[in-house]
Amino acid sequence: MSFVEKKIYIDIFAGCGGLSLGLHNAGWKGLFAIEKNPDAFKTLEYNLISNKKHFEWPKWLPKKALEINYVIDNFPIELNKLHRKVDLVAGGPPCQGFSMAGRRNENDQRNDLIASYINFIKIIQPKILFFENVKGFTLEFKKNKDKGKEYSSFVEKELNDAGYFVKGQLVNFGEYGVPQKRTRFILVGVRKDLKNANQELANHFFSKLQENKHAFLAQKNLTEDTNLNDAISDLLKSNGLRESPDTKSYEAGVYSPAVSPYQNLMRAGIENEIADSHRFPKHRADIIEKFQTILTNCRKNYDIDAKTREHFNIKKHTIIPLDGNSKTPTITTLPDDYIHYSEPRILTVREYARIQSFPDWYHFQGKYTTGGKLRTQEVPRYSQIGNAIPPLFAEQSGLVLKQLIR
Repeated sequence: MSFVEKKIYIDIFAGCGGLSLGLHNAGWKGLFAIEKNPDAFKTLEYNLISNKKHFEWPKWLPKKALEINYVIDNFPIELNKLHRKVDLVAGGPPCQGFSMAGRRNENDQRNDLIASYINFIKIIQPKILFFENVKGFTLEFKKNKDKGKEYSSFVEKELNDAGYFVKGQLVNFGEYGVPQKRTRFILVGVRKDLKNANQELANHFFSKLQENKHAFLAQKNLTEDTNLNDAISDLLKSNGLRESPDTKSYEAGVYSPAVSPYQNLMRAGIENEIADSHRFPKHRADIIEKFQTILTNCRKNYDIDAKTREHFNIKKHTIIPLDGNSKTPTITTLPDDYIHYSEPRILTVREYARIQSFPDWYHFQGKYTTGGKLRTQEVPRYSQIGNAIPPLFAEQSGLVLKQLIR
């Protein structure tokens, strides 16, 4: 294959493909992706490997879920042949150990994947790199009142020592047309030996991202103000029900006419009556009554108050009734953290996907949800989406990244 004619990238910690989909839409070509979870890889494979033929997958690498250290340890010769021949390495290690939404844990083994990421960059030495992680990645851990590591500074120093001008910054994806307030740490690096490479070029990514967003969104007939109602009002349960195509014992929702530019964009090319992964949960009557009371009495887009918790004897960490006229808070991997803004139920997988800007043709694979001990082992559909980078933001990033290496 030619590394000259196309802008080539590798996606590591790829998840279900949100970043890759955005890069695909921005005109990049994938070489391969690394993702260890079988469910997430199935979604990536179904949509981008098989359907879109987005990757020019090398023969030496199996098309299956693989852990990054397995790839590094088992294919050293093949990886070394890619040294300085790849334009971009994109992706960030799993974030659960750093996340403010959970119990931040400096000793979470997943945090060790930072070293694997840096090792992979040193092996491949791409022209540029794009790294994403949660807001908590920029915060110090506290251990016995002493300061712990601030991992963002650590990564910046390691990449600088590896030969990159780097710039890291917190970015709210909600400012880029995504119907969700989702702040993430983004880091961009430019290899120091490239022509015209300097620190300002790395800084340039963030200024150009901000500068370009209005024209980008206008081209798609969008604005940065897209709210939850704009995103999912055509997916209401009250629109009508049919048997779920992939779960015969459940009911799924049908589309109503699209009423916003965002819905038109998400539904482009869709002719089906039933949206993919739009299966409704089976709530008991008492749960529906409880949700309706919360929707009626509690403040929207905020966790329920202490009085409501006491009234219903709720022990769950978070329950947030959503506001259709605003962007959602950052959605997590747990769908029962949220109540739909106008119907007493949790969101469907497709509604989750809409909030993350996945188009409706993008089909999710694996279980819908899971619980108990399996939460640590499986990544069902909701979790895949909650962990993803919104493709709409990734596309805007991809366009600016292409400019950096011209």
